[in-house]
Amino acid sequence: MDFNELIRREGTRSEKWDGMEKVFGQADALPLWVADMDFPCPPEVTEALVERARHGVFGYTMWTDSYYRAASEWLLRRHGWQVEPDSFLSSAGVVNGMSISLQALTRPGDVVVINTPVYGPFFGIPRMNGRVLRESPLVETPEGWRMDFEDLDRQLAGASLFMLCSPHNPVGRVWTEEELDRVVALCEKHGVLIFSDEIHGDLILSGHRHIPLASRPGAADRTVTFLAPSKTFNLAGLSASLIQTDNPDYRRAIREEFSRSGMHMGNTFGIEALEVAYRQGEPWLQEMLSYLEGNFDYVLSFLREHLPQIRADRPEGTYLLWLDFRGLGLDDRALQQVLLKKCRLALSAGSFFGEDGRGFMRMNLACPRSVLEEAMKRLKEGLKDVGTEN
Repeated sequence: MDFNELIRREGTRSEKWDGMEKVFGQADALPLWVADMDFPCPPEVTEALVERARHGVFGYTMWTDSYYRAASEWLLRRHGWQVEPDSFLSSAGVVNGMSISLQALTRPGDVVVINTPVYGPFFGIPRMNGRVLRESPLVETPEGWRMDFEDLDRQLAGASLFMLCSPHNPVGRVWTEEELDRVVALCEKHGVLIFSDEIHGDLILSGHRHIPLASRPGAADRTVTFLAPSKTFNLAGLSASLIQTDNPDYRRAIREEFSRSGMHMGNTFGIEALEVAYRQGEPWLQEMLSYLEGNFDYVLSFLREHLPQIRADRPEGTYLLWLDFRGLGLDDRALQQVLLKKCRLALSAGSFFGEDGRGFMRMNLACPRSVLEEAMKRLKEGLKDVGTEN
């Protein structure tokens, strides 16, 4: 696969490209915000979808045993996690699945704990469903971002649910066995249910290993895990996602909530794509991860050499880079305007990830190297006189 190939996405109803002017008020920026790839998916998936399209009949489609077996076998092969195919439920997406599961397993007024900064829906899902949100901020250290377990212990007291982002979006941490075991122990101590969003779990960079939280001792019966091939293989538009839990009572409650919501049918192409990707997409994934490593090498080296006032830790997972612009001395609004007007770059605002994200921006590096070269050129040129008066 030639990941250097530049494929135009304008005019394809792409949120990242075609939705940019509506969100940012500017059409000439380079979009590095929405977390999907500018790479084509594995060719085996494309071929399977074309073949399915030729059939021409797109009636109601069911999730089959082979669909769930493909997911189960992937998790065992890729992560050493053995789960039964009948422990899965299906949803249109991870956010959708988390919202339905929260409605099924908690009640209005229940306390939900999250680590911040974190992906925006971790705030929105509890709040919009009438739950009480508590934040346990991650801590910046010389070794990277870490959980504050003493604070987490305090926040979990009296809580019903802890929502974990693993690997973490946006800071790129891949949690270790020791960290996950401490999370499980604290949730067990306080009798707290765990939601583990592992949508980025296949996007792990060299030297690190994703460990499904539910695979840790004592975790399976209190954990609901959210998975999808959407980030892994760039299939987000096909609306195919999985919910896994060993707890039969949780499964029953979530299934009933889906039925109450009228969401119980699959997407014909999403079902086809998930099974083919999990069965045949691993070589593509390995190539893509190798290319992604090179993208991180390039951007981090460029920042060190030309823009040392912008800090970034090398991520351990995801294709996202958490950029610290606080050295420029700009407030969030001014920073966003500088990036848009002077640099012509559309990045995800740090404030989308909570108050702890202010002064940061998230950049998506899952694109051809030439795009990043242009982005770095724009960043360097646009910031050359910014902050010099400070």
